[in-house]
This record gives sequence, C-alpha cells and structure tokens, in this order.
Amino acid sequence: MNISRHWKSLVATSFAAITLTGLAIAPAEAAPNTDALYNSAQRNFTDGNDNAGRNDLRALIGADPSDAEALSLQAIWSHYANDLPALADAMARLNAVDPRMAAGTNNVLNAVGAAAGTLPNPIPALIGPQTGIVVLGYGLLPDGALRPELVNRLEAAWLQAVAAPLSPVIVTGGNPQNGITEAEAMRAWLVGRGLPVNRVSVESRAGSTVQNALYSTRLLQELGANSAVVVTSPNHIRRAVADFMVAGTRVVGATTSLDQLVSQLPPPPRQNQRGIYLDATRTFQLSTSR
Repeated sequence: MNISRHWKSLVATSFAAITLTGLAIAPAEAAPNTDALYNSAQRNFTDGNDNAGRNDLRALIGADPSDAEALSLQAIWSHYANDLPALADAMARLNAVDPRMAAGTNNVLNAVGAAAGTLPNPIPALIGPQTGIVVLGYGLLPDGALRPELVNRLEAAWLQAVAAPLSPVIVTGGNPQNGITEAEAMRAWLVGRGLPVNRVSVESRAGSTVQNALYSTRLLQELGANSAVVVTSPNHIRRAVADFMVAGTRVVGATTSLDQLVSQLPPPPRQNQRGIYLDATRTFQLSTSR
C-alpha cells in the first residue's frame, strides 16, 4: 500500500514537473522575435510604411516593455503621425525606463520642430569667432569638378565668411571622385577666392547629411566653437538643421543660395517632413538594425 502511494506520488510529481516545465518553455517559444520586429519597423519607416512600422513597435513593446530604443522610435513616429496619445504613452514609458534616452528623444522632437520652421536665408548672419560656418558638400563630377549646386553653396558660404571674418569655416563631405573629396574641392574653391588656408578646416569622411552633422559637430568643438551657421541648398536646409541640432550643435543661422529659394520658403506640411524625421533618428544614433 505504501509502495503504491509512493509510485503515485512520484508519477504525480514527475507529471507536475513536466507540465510546469512545459508552461515555462511555451511562452519563450511563442514569444515574438523582438530583434526581427525592430528591424521590420526600421525597414517600414525607411520605405514609408509608417503605420506598419508603428505596429511592429507596439508588438515589440508588448513583448519587451523596457526596450528603450523601441520606445524612442515609437515616440518619434507617433509625433510624425500626430498621434498625441501614443506619443504621451511612449514618452511616459521611456522616462520610466531610460530618462537619458527620453531627454534625447525630446531633443529630437524639438529639433525637428525647429528645423521645419527654419527659413532658408541668403543674407549672411552676424556672428563672431565662437560660431563656425559649416558648408555641406554635394556630389562631385566624375573628374572631381564641382557641380553647379555645390558652387551655389560655396558662393553663399563665401559671402557668410566675408561677413564674419573671425569665424572658422568647416567644409564637410567625402565621396571622392578622381582622387579628391568634396571637402578638399570645396576648400580649394574658397581658398582660391581669398580665404586663408588655415581658416578652412576639412572634414572629408562624411558620406551623408547625418555624418556631416556628427563629424562636423566634433570638429566644431575641437575648434572651440559653441554654435554654427549651416550653409547648404534651400531644399536641404531643414533636414541639415535638424541633424546638426540632434548631433549637439546649436544652430544660429541657416544660410543658403538664392537658387530655388522662393519655392522653399513655406514650411513643409507634415507629410513632407518624413526625411527630416528619418534623418533625425539616424543622427540620434538609434540602431538601424540589430
């Protein structure tokens, strides 16, 4: 009789252990792949499928409520969609999980708003030696010559440099053609028109607006500048301003050429600001994939 109870107890204990183990394993096996959801969300945002991207993030956050990068992305793209309840929810969760990332995300949103309201301005800003002049590159011709678009930017930069003779100048752009980078070609143009060679600093690694902002911000700091006038084309100025602000540069001027200026004066509607939001998330250095 005792043996019978012993075996019944052993069988029951084993069955319970198997059942509990099964219950423990099942949720892990059924749990969504959060990395796959994150990567899918980023692909969707890049492709313009914003609702699908936000749905991916909702599923991810449901599985891992402490994923700070996902919460940050959800806040940024909810802001773009003007979904204020989702924005407030994502920011509240992010503040609880990672206050530092929440502050950075808030800076992204402020930068996007400020950039969207920026007016392209062909008139040089009145600045002093603590403000750098940063000229963004544009693809060279195959022989290394300057394209007309880049000449327009350089003319605006030259005027700004003449109006502010004590301000350091940074030319930024990589993408070499015929053995010369955008930045090197830009410096040669400016020096050829009278700027002292030691006044023009070269940043020749950047291959995108995001990298222009990140690398030039570091160079500005090395030069002792605490702010910048950004010089680029009118149709590029808002995205550039947002990227520099997110990178940590205080932008005090947005100087552009006259070419196509009038068409770029009105602030872009929200649906035309996708590029600004997309670039800002990259400058904030949220993972594009993982």
